Amino acid sequence: MSANELNDRLSRISTLWTLIFEAHQEGPAEAVGLAQRRLIERYGGAVYGYLRGAVREEEAADDLFQEFALRFLRGDFRNANPERGRFRDFVKTAVFHLIIDHHKRRKQQPAHMGAGHEPAAAPGPDSPESEQMFLSAWRDELMNLTWLALERFERESGQPYHTMLRHRSDNPLLSSGELADQVGNRLGKQYSIDAVRQVLHRAREKFAQLLLNEVEQSIERVSRDRVEQELIDLGLLTYCRRALDLRFGR
Repeated sequence: MSANELNDRLSRISTLWTLIFEAHQEGPAEAVGLAQRRLIERYGGAVYGYLRGAVREEEAADDLFQEFALRFLRGDFRNANPERGRFRDFVKTAVFHLIIDHHKRRKQQPAHMGAGHEPAAAPGPDSPESEQMFLSAWRDELMNLTWLALERFERESGQPYHTMLRHRSDNPLLSSGELADQVGNRLGKQYSIDAVRQVLHRAREKFAQLLLNEVEQSIERVSRDRVEQELIDLGLLTYCRRALDLRFGR
């Protein structure tokens, strides 16, 4: 599944800890269903990315993603609580158990598949490999959501931040003049080299602000220390250091 297809499948919807409780409480079916759907949409990309890396089979990852959604809808996340740790850690452990169950089922299948088809054992939930794999999937999804937010900002504001920064990101070896020509042709507007550099600077600042917003979504009782530690854990502090200082003070 390509990044564009995944973005089409999993829309960017902000999610707070309150949604976790709303998704499992007694109440109107429509409200509970909406909360459940929003959570799946918010965290689904990270879950799917982790599953693809863990099982290394696209069809199996698709099946396990469906099972993850079903388990969530039947209430397996009912005990999620911000006092017990970060929500992403809870999700990682839940998805790990999905993979364990998957491997157990595979081992129970008839032996005609052959030894060469035996899946590798999944790493334990506390292993460095599992942790890095999940952090990578979570980080990638945060970046995807931030690009979508920047694209939406461009549509609403008319500022070409997404177009300019995305083109620079996809073509890092272009000179400023070449970037000005190519983006100018795409947008039907002329840009000087100075204008390109100014737009890129502002686009990077806006991207950092939007990325910080995404990181804050799954943190209970947001504070500078909590957000900074999450950024460090995810390897995103370099993107957001200035935005962090502006939002919380030095």
